[in-house]
Amino acid sequence: MANLKKEFLNLPNILTLARIVAIPFFIVFTLSADPRSSFWAAIIFGAASATDFLDGWLARRQGLVTVAGKFLDPLADKLIVMAALVMLVRLGRVASVLVILLLAREFIVTGLRTIAMSEGMVIAAGQGGKWKTMFQLTGISFLLLHFTYTFDFGPFALTASCNKVGTWLLWMSLIASVTSAVDYFKGFLDLMDKKEAQLAAASNAFEAAKIDKIVEKNLDGADRNP
Repeated sequence: MANLKKEFLNLPNILTLARIVAIPFFIVFTLSADPRSSFWAAIIFGAASATDFLDGWLARRQGLVTVAGKFLDPLADKLIVMAALVMLVRLGRVASVLVILLLAREFIVTGLRTIAMSEGMVIAAGQGGKWKTMFQLTGISFLLLHFTYTFDFGPFALTASCNKVGTWLLWMSLIASVTSAVDYFKGFLDLMDKKEAQLAAASNAFEAAKIDKIVEKNLDGADRNP
């Protein structure tokens, strides 16, 4: 128990817990739906996304990779992303079918990784998953901002609809999500094939050893009874 408490209180895990604690505040700002509250909701979400990269980097750099961290980090990521997507659907800022597809992908990949871990295998994250995360987090941030803003650059001004930008980015994240899910599934099948091959080889080696022992025993018997 003392070791577990110590794990929870290291800096990377404190940052991870902070992301979970921030979710209720994020939801309150998102619910208000006015430009100022939407801005602060995007700030909270962006800060949480930044700490996602920071806590992992710190854990690896300081040798603080723990069991608690392995559980909390993906949990915090999925909780805040799920909360954001659900709130965006509620506010009518994103199509529900897009959110359903994104969440379905997460459940499928999580299920595959869980099965692989139960079999003592690890499916490494591919480049597609990294692109998915980048497009998804950026797209959600723009959708949280939602409103049309004008950026003044002196000689010219740029007007951008954050909702349109976020929607395009989220659709791009869906494409990356499907691609990475296919890669995960292929990786899972490859690992299962390798494991079956290893088990078959071990079984054949065991049977061969049994036969050798039987033959050796028979030869010994024949030598003793000429």
